[in-house]
Amino acid sequence: MIFGTGVDIVDISRFERLLEEGNVRLFERLFTTHEIEYCAGKAHSAQHYALRFAAKEAFLKACGLGLREGLTWHDVEVVNDTLGKPELRLHGKARQIFTDMDLSKTFVSLSHDGNFAVAMVVLERL
Repeated sequence: MIFGTGVDIVDISRFERLLEEGNVRLFERLFTTHEIEYCAGKAHSAQHYALRFAAKEAFLKACGLGLREGLTWHDVEVVNDTLGKPELRLHGKARQIFTDMDLSKTFVSLSHDGNFAVAMVVLERL
């Protein structure tokens, strides 16, 4: 059964600006080390950062929580499986909330077009 859905859209130019400014502290606050390594290794890294940020926001919306209850940006991590399909890896408070809500599965879809990145997250309950 579907518990919740969340969608978020991000202007990629925001992340292009942040990269140009060299705002390392902000990236370290928003993204895990693995996410930073992944995005930094891509030709259009701002696009990949924007997609991951949108996915994190979409997850929070699907839970109906936002960044509260002790959640941090690092609690939700976007990874890719061996075929490149994006998945959410939950840590800390996000994992605890996921379990406490009796949620069983996450689905994430990422897309970009022009200067926009969009993510959709669906949460499934047992």
